[in-house]
Amino acid sequence: MPSGPLMIIGGAEDKLRKRTILKEFVVASGGHDARIVVIPTASSLGPEIVEVYEALFTKLGAGEVRAARPESREDAHDPDLVAAIDGATGIFMTGGNQLKLSGVVCGTPFGDAIVAAHERGAVVAGTSAGASIQSSHMVAFGSGGATPKQRMTQVAAGLGLVGSTVIDQHFDQRNRYGRLLMIVAQSPQLLGIGVDEDTAAIVEVVDGHEVLRVAGKGAVTILDPAKMVSNAHEARRSAPLLASGLTLHVLPAGSAYDLTVRALVPREPVVDASEAEEIAEAGRDLRQLARDIAAGDVSPSNLRRRLTRARRVTATQAPATAPVETGDPA
Repeated sequence: MPSGPLMIIGGAEDKLRKRTILKEFVVASGGHDARIVVIPTASSLGPEIVEVYEALFTKLGAGEVRAARPESREDAHDPDLVAAIDGATGIFMTGGNQLKLSGVVCGTPFGDAIVAAHERGAVVAGTSAGASIQSSHMVAFGSGGATPKQRMTQVAAGLGLVGSTVIDQHFDQRNRYGRLLMIVAQSPQLLGIGVDEDTAAIVEVVDGHEVLRVAGKGAVTILDPAKMVSNAHEARRSAPLLASGLTLHVLPAGSAYDLTVRALVPREPVVDASEAEEIAEAGRDLRQLARDIAAGDVSPSNLRRRLTRARRVTATQAPATAPVETGDPA
């Protein structure tokens, strides 16, 4: 069985209006047949954080929503909590303190159950802290800023659902370019992935390749340091780092990136509907013109004038249409 999709959400996902990302998570988890487990370990909030997501996922059509909340590594060995993960079709990790989430979950039976659920086909999603923990290496904490500086952030172990990567979130909104640059400058074998708010990097296996697809309002920034030149090995204290020659990808919604070969997936051409109809109409006119010329002795210029008049008459006779209101029924 192929592994399930990963949904890496940059935080502050829309919960009130279109809820595009959360809807996609519920649908991918099975809709009315979904069995969703919310993991709020990273959050400093109490039961209310679970109540929010339970209400949201239920409103969006999920069949079953429950929580599993280990608060210590001892809790993460609890067979009942592990069993809750074993039956899930969708797992959602909330935001909060990513170092707490990593410290409680990684390297425990509970963390192993999340990895096993992904491998058997369940959807694993996470927002903010729940996004960072999906990479092999994760940002534990650190300051913002555009310039990479020595020691500006710390790294901890993640669940490794996306191998050889480091993921950061709230990326553009909190100006986290510098700290992600610092990490990849120190560890150029890692691919840096920065996800904006209300944006998801959705990772699925396509023809044997891990492909990252972007959904939501913002962008996903990818830093590929494979050919980077850096002085990270010799920079002192908080000195700015040399970072030259890395490859930068900024991917808006609809873009895709092949994580296996580290290359942009070409975008499908987008055809404007009105332009396509205009071209089709011109083609029909030309075919009619050719038939008329073949059938009689009418000149092409007279036929073109006749077709022009016919189109004007059709346009003036077309019934007016009332404006249609659109919006999210929910």
